[in-house]
Amino acid sequence: MTLLQFPSHRRAADIRRCAATLRDLHGEKANQFWRNEMALLVSALREVGACEAEISHQAQMFMNAVQLELQAGFASESIG
Repeated sequence: MTLLQFPSHRRAADIRRCAATLRDLHGEKANQFWRNEMALLVSALREVGACEAEISHQAQMFMNAVQLELQAGFASESIG
């Protein structure tokens, strides 16, 4: 396993940025944005020498964190 200084699911600013962008995008624009973000994450992890299993794990953790941020935003909107 590769030691990462900033695990992807702890990158709060990136998580909030992605969730905010995805709240405003729909359809193919949202898909394209997300594919681009994942490609950037994968590229960055490969640059630091992460193995494919770790890249997959980090991508999944990041995706989950963004989903949680989206859900929290939607929940606060429905309460608010």
